[in-house]
Amino acid sequence: MNLPELCIRRPVMTTLLMAAFVIFGVIAYRELPVSELPSVDFPTISVTAALPGASPETMAAAVATPLEGQFSTIAGLDSMNSTSAQGTTSITLQFSLDRNIDAAAQDVQSAIAAALRKLPPNMPAPPSYRKVNPADSPIFYIALSSPTLPLPVVNEYAETQLAQRISTISGVAQVQVFGSQKYAVRIRSNPDQLAARGMGIDELQQAITQANVNQPVGLIDGERQTFAIKDNGQLSNAAAYRPLIVAWRNGAPVRLEEVATPIDSVENARIASWNVDKRAIVLAIQRQPGANTIETVNSIKRILPSFQAKLPAAIEMTTLYDRSISIRDAIHDVQFTLVLAGFLVILVILLFLRNLSATVIPALALPISITGTFAVMYVLGYSLDNLSLLALTLSVGFVVDDAIVMLENIVRHIELGETPLEASIKGSREIGFTIISMTISLIAVFIPVLFMSGIVGRLLHEFAVTICAAILVSGIVSLTLTPMLCSRYLRHADAEEHGRVFRAFESFFDALLAGYRKSLSWAMARPRLVIAGFVATIVLSGVLFTMVPKDFIPSGDSGQIIAFTEGAQDASFASMVEHQRAVAAIVAQDPNIRSFMSSVGGGGIRPTSNTGTIFMILKPRSERQLSPDEIIQQLRPKLGAVPGIKVYMQNPPVIRIGGQITAAQYQYTLQSTDLAELYQWTETLLGKIRQLPGFIDVTSNLNNLSPVVALDVDRDKIATLGLSFAQVEDALQSAFSARQISTIYGATNQYQVILEVAPEFQLDPLMLSRLYVRATSGKLIPLDTVSRVTRKTQALTVNHQGQLPSVTLSFNLLPGVSLGDAVDRIKALEQEMRMPASLNTSLQGTAQAFQASLQGLGLLLLIAILVVYIVLGILYESFIHPLTILSGLPSAALGALITLLVFRVDLSLYAFVGVIMLIGIVKKNAIMMIDFALDRQRSEQLPAHEAIYQACLIRFRPIMMTTMAALVGTLPIAIGFGAGAEVRRPLGLAVVGGLLLSQFLTLYLTPVVYVYLDRLTPKAKAENPLPEAV
Repeated sequence: MNLPELCIRRPVMTTLLMAAFVIFGVIAYRELPVSELPSVDFPTISVTAALPGASPETMAAAVATPLEGQFSTIAGLDSMNSTSAQGTTSITLQFSLDRNIDAAAQDVQSAIAAALRKLPPNMPAPPSYRKVNPADSPIFYIALSSPTLPLPVVNEYAETQLAQRISTISGVAQVQVFGSQKYAVRIRSNPDQLAARGMGIDELQQAITQANVNQPVGLIDGERQTFAIKDNGQLSNAAAYRPLIVAWRNGAPVRLEEVATPIDSVENARIASWNVDKRAIVLAIQRQPGANTIETVNSIKRILPSFQAKLPAAIEMTTLYDRSISIRDAIHDVQFTLVLAGFLVILVILLFLRNLSATVIPALALPISITGTFAVMYVLGYSLDNLSLLALTLSVGFVVDDAIVMLENIVRHIELGETPLEASIKGSREIGFTIISMTISLIAVFIPVLFMSGIVGRLLHEFAVTICAAILVSGIVSLTLTPMLCSRYLRHADAEEHGRVFRAFESFFDALLAGYRKSLSWAMARPRLVIAGFVATIVLSGVLFTMVPKDFIPSGDSGQIIAFTEGAQDASFASMVEHQRAVAAIVAQDPNIRSFMSSVGGGGIRPTSNTGTIFMILKPRSERQLSPDEIIQQLRPKLGAVPGIKVYMQNPPVIRIGGQITAAQYQYTLQSTDLAELYQWTETLLGKIRQLPGFIDVTSNLNNLSPVVALDVDRDKIATLGLSFAQVEDALQSAFSARQISTIYGATNQYQVILEVAPEFQLDPLMLSRLYVRATSGKLIPLDTVSRVTRKTQALTVNHQGQLPSVTLSFNLLPGVSLGDAVDRIKALEQEMRMPASLNTSLQGTAQAFQASLQGLGLLLLIAILVVYIVLGILYESFIHPLTILSGLPSAALGALITLLVFRVDLSLYAFVGVIMLIGIVKKNAIMMIDFALDRQRSEQLPAHEAIYQACLIRFRPIMMTTMAALVGTLPIAIGFGAGAEVRRPLGLAVVGGLLLSQFLTLYLTPVVYVYLDRLTPKAKAENPLPEAV
């Protein structure tokens, strides 16, 4: 007794088994987490270090290089990039996908500790690290503003309270503060007044530092009481500093307000942010690599109401952007597509069977297979994401195939006069091996995907397992539930019992079958012509593969656009604000944009003062007609017309690859130990790439023309006058580096006391002549007597990749230009320019992943075909029959490529998955034909020509049913509607196009190839019986 017969004779067991699938599947569905994509984040750690006042070159040499030397020894380090700017260094460490981020963090901490002895001793704090990819887009934006309260007060609530509370939430990596206005006391000294009173700025600094103290002073322990001693050494605001005595001259005190102006100010006065047109403090929350976006956002939103209740009425808190909304919309639309596909598939079954009870039997395989897959997903720790739901949607088209094939064969036996019980037992035994062959060979298509490494393997692993689980469950249902239901609910129906609709459709199908019978006879009589057509499909597929544009992952629509702004390298803060506001005014007029946040200065995600960021939140899809890419095309000429500033816009990619923040999306890096050579070739290459067709927004992170005032100090002279070089630098730091000279300790935070010269003394380099330093002899020495001022240029930032100096070029592409074409043009440019061997070049980020995937996906396709051949060879105990089954693949590939070209869609990773799926879908038709033909050859000793001819005609109905089911199941994806449709559509188009063409061609190609290859099959092999029981 085989499995189908066992289930037919034990209906209670079969029913309970299927009920278990459904019950556990429903429970699992309710518990599955929801996310955008499977976890494909590279473990990334960001290390930051600060040395206020240090130049970019100093930061790169004294801070970045020692740290990079230690980090390079960490196991599993995939890439290391650093950017050193004025006073700051940021190093991004990206590890291989299989590296545990917590273990990597421990190694990073150890490396920092080992590097400390090599770092400058005057660093205010050791380097720190966070488990975050700085290039990732934030998942949540919050803006706090007030029409009446000063910004430092708003900042206290935003940065000190809310940001710190959010930072403790699981899944949050860091909270970036745009436009931070943290309170500080600024003491703006007047060099002229200091000189008039015979004071140097170094004396002023010492006096202020010594006047503001906060030290424990002890206890008074009496006989009966203990008293704590508290003094008034702490100065808490600018007003408290003004009357401070900083020196005595001629017996009279010199108060601070006489030589300087203390004001209540902020730590960094050269940054600002706006919520549309209102000054605001904006919090941008980034998630940790691997954290679930929806769960993290939900945790953030849970604490906001209680925080809102504590805010003063004058402070307005606004949620600018919530990434989870677009993810939920996309998931909801995929779920709707899944339901719609299921409905269409059932409608196709009903149309073919014209019987409600007969339709219900295979239709039941659909919900049972899907819910059973949910249970498997839960056990494996998967999530409901776009790819897993896409896998289920695609599986809708063929999970019913096995049940349809089983049902159709049983119905055929009933129509021959057998009872439903006899027909079910005989028909299931007859078709059981076919179903096993289709199921195993379809699963075999995805076996190579399960063993793929890298980001493509990680991305597709969950997709492959999910679809394999659905196929396996559907195979079980078809061998158990379907024959059992057939034995009890199918009845023989006479033709006169049916209505006009049935008879009309039956007449149409009979005419279709008659046409196929005639055309099949014609084709089999001209085998050479058919084989010539087969060869033509192979050649044409190869040609079209080279022609079709190629891409990595299609652009999505997450409801946001990010614009990076960049002014001249010598642009002042006031100039940047003016230009940024001009850009923001244009953005505010766009009808597709709901709101936006604008930030300028070095306090955001870019380290230099001549840069800014505009984060645009788009209106919901139902309220706008344009995609983010189309909106960018509309805005680009308008924003490009604003003088004095460049604007680079990005539609954030579905997956962010790499850890570099660049103005444009795609990256190309040059490395060399020779800086002059590196900078020269960067400019040359920039000019060449800008001339390439289809390239736009071409720029680089090379900023080596920032003006600098070079102070050439005469060392002999300062030694003669009793000055040290340290005194000179100390004086310069106190005057021009916004030096923190003291700290105010508050109840919940600490605030800086900053010393600098008044703004009017920072307008011209000649002002250096009015700065004095006291020598050991007691005399005040003006700096211009021991130094010479010249104007030069220096790098605004210094970048390293690995441990070598580097420059990264970035670019965007115009609509219609594929990433594959862009990569080919850059390669051709490299060969044309003949760059020196000492200059290393490489694509980075998405472009690098695309380049690697081209080779990997081609190999994957070949391995998938090889695995399917091996599995079919084992099942059929033949070297020849698998070739017959696989002969329809070129026509499927050709149909997919033609469809992509017609609809002007790139061959992306998703489309390639569709091509792989076609390997499994198309061969089902051949399996149904060949199984029947082999059975007739064994049982009735028919020649191959006659056996395959009968197989084609008898299997014509189930082939049409299964193909139509797969077609309409994929059609909603190919049409492309709802959130995220632009990402899914290439896959649907590839499958639909491949099915349409291969369905037509394989009906004629498979029998001709079968006859040809049968001549190569030894007769002894043909007599070996295949398994008949399951």
